Amino acid sequence: MTTHHKPVPLGGKLVSWPIVVFGPLIVLCLIFIVKRLIFGLGSVTDLNGGYPWGVWIAFDLLIGTGFACGGWALAWLVYVCNKGEYHPLVRPALLASLFGYSLGGLSITIDVGRYWNLPYFYIPGHFNVNSVLFETAVCMTIYIGVMALEFAPALFERLGWKVSLKRINKAMFFIIALGALLPTMHQSSMGSLMIAAGNKVHPIWQSYEMLPLFSLLTAFIMGFSIVIFEGSLVQAGLRGKGQNEKDLFRKLMTILSVFLALFLVLRFGELIFRGKMGYVFAFDFYSILFWVESALLIFPLVVFRSRKFRNDSRMLFIGAVSMLLGCATWRMCYSLVAFNPGGGYHYFPTWEELLISIGFVAIEICAYILLIRLLPIIPSLRNINKNQEASKV
Repeated sequence: MTTHHKPVPLGGKLVSWPIVVFGPLIVLCLIFIVKRLIFGLGSVTDLNGGYPWGVWIAFDLLIGTGFACGGWALAWLVYVCNKGEYHPLVRPALLASLFGYSLGGLSITIDVGRYWNLPYFYIPGHFNVNSVLFETAVCMTIYIGVMALEFAPALFERLGWKVSLKRINKAMFFIIALGALLPTMHQSSMGSLMIAAGNKVHPIWQSYEMLPLFSLLTAFIMGFSIVIFEGSLVQAGLRGKGQNEKDLFRKLMTILSVFLALFLVLRFGELIFRGKMGYVFAFDFYSILFWVESALLIFPLVVFRSRKFRNDSRMLFIGAVSMLLGCATWRMCYSLVAFNPGGGYHYFPTWEELLISIGFVAIEICAYILLIRLLPIIPSLRNINKNQEASKV
């Protein structure tokens, strides 16, 4: 299917109210990162021997990279499944993915105690090929580079480097194929990480067979959901100056329903098959978390059975938010909240830890706003209308 759209820079003031609001948070984030790098983890975190990782990994990495799966999910849809109608959504999703994964990599860097030893990771003689973390780190590192190459045409177009654009297009098939493969590997590996924790993870979330698959399915759900979420916010901000993508979002919601149904069937099926339903109805803290997570994921399935709600932009946005929160709750629980190392260890993030995580989100928001104003990312409604009129003639 041929699509007619030409991304253009939005233009406008670079210093807008979101930049003014989130700018101070970015400054605080950078200050605390410098403090952590100079004075150590203990100067800004509550991490300890029982909890070697905390909110920087559970939120910034596991949830952050899940939110950054929009580019990868659309790559499967557009280039693997040949659904060219979704092509206008690719560049905005790819930009968000590039920031999400880059900041996820930064969170790993500041979370490593002796960060000055990180270069050894790239030296072949020091490879630990038996580690799931090694595979995750390798895939993420390469994938960030792949996304930078995938995003390069937007920069080349802005700079007018047509020769460079033609050259990179020749290799784009291989780049896109690699970009579709790598997250499939490391997103499933992120689920494998907690298998080694055994009974330290609450039985509702611990599953030796299904954790990798659950992690992969939530990556797809979060990836498509973030496309709807971010696209809806951009459209609201443009107020009719960009392409109306509601029809594409509605079709994406249909695809999302399949992944949601599959995840929920497997999730409840695993609990029933392993005899864990007693934990689900224990009405304690963990069972309540489970039902909150499940309700957030079931809500879109129930609501969007109605055509009225499927055609409502506000409900599409609410449905996307519900799925993002549901998957984020699952990832936060299996990696941190439902993890109990024993030995009397306790962990709760310090305010400095939280401000660093909030600062990462602020960096992504501000950088996204600045780049869509400077680079050809968002399809122009004016160009689309011209193309549609020309095709009619």
